Amino acid sequence: MLKFLFVCLALASVGYSAPRDEKCLNCVEEPSKSSFLTAHWTMPLSKLGERRYYLGTFFKANWYKSAKFCNYHGMQLASIESQLENDQLEKHIKEFGFGNEHFWTAGTDQGEEGSFFWMSTGRPVTFTNWNAGEPNNFRYENGEEEHCLELWNRDGKGLKWNDSPCSFETYFVCEAPM
Repeated sequence: MLKFLFVCLALASVGYSAPRDEKCLNCVEEPSKSSFLTAHWTMPLSKLGERRYYLGTFFKANWYKSAKFCNYHGMQLASIESQLENDQLEKHIKEFGFGNEHFWTAGTDQGEEGSFFWMSTGRPVTFTNWNAGEPNNFRYENGEEEHCLELWNRDGKGLKWNDSPCSFETYFVCEAPM
């Protein structure tokens, strides 16, 4: 594993852009201003099905800062488009010991109340896994409403979806391009 890390770092330092499956499975590429250099970020990515994910568990951030972190590292907040993807991600989060935590996804209804879409793709949310009574756009005493989609094990029934204030600071899930 250490040899793998050194290979990734060495390749990144010279700007070598080898095919991901040959040299650096966990590299996330970021094009530079120069057409022949590509920056690589080595992240602890987990391949679940056809997607690769990064669990942002080293700090908590609001939805906007979470998206900024993912974008800075060549990823986006995760979109969940099927029951299989949802189940794989939930299992993975539980295996990491974070099954009772909150996690931001790319879901939001900031464009139009009640019409959730994935900010990462621009596509409408078609598959859903909402907690009972959600989304409810709860209005807080300070006037803030719930417009961002999080995964949360509210009542011990697994990581279900909840709309939450986008300013709430929690963990997050980034999705890396394949």
